[in-house]
Amino acid sequence: MLCDICHKNIATVHLTEIINDKVVEMHICQHCTKVKTQELKDNLTIPELLTGLMDTAQSPKKEISVKCEFCGLTYADFKKKARLGCGRCYSVFKMQIMPLLKKIHGSLTYAGKSAMSPQKDSLSNSVKELRARLERAVKLEEYEEAARLRDELKKFGQKSA
Repeated sequence: MLCDICHKNIATVHLTEIINDKVVEMHICQHCTKVKTQELKDNLTIPELLTGLMDTAQSPKKEISVKCEFCGLTYADFKKKARLGCGRCYSVFKMQIMPLLKKIHGSLTYAGKSAMSPQKDSLSNSVKELRARLERAVKLEEYEEAARLRDELKKFGQKSA
């Protein structure tokens, strides 16, 4: 299949876009993909992206005229720059920022860097089990087994009991 843009090279990238509830498929070669990617990078900036999100989060009817008294930043300036002026701006623009944060992150509460993965959870259970077995071996005076379990725990970077 030839590229839909240059009609010369073989299409290696296949894009599917939904525009106004209409599915549009494009088949693009490697060269045209690089050109289009660069055009997107040049034309789309983070402040523009955030401004688009802010516009959908706010009611379009009323313009907000809030200003930080400490740094002088207005809400209009924040929309243009997509950056707050100081630490106090978070409190001043709280009502405007909250819907934006919810839209971007999906939540207003911080849950940490990442949720505990099943792999970490099972590792934690393995360490707990080894500790319990070590304590039992010590109580039963099975010192060779206790030494082996202690060495196994050291592999996990854990202190033995």
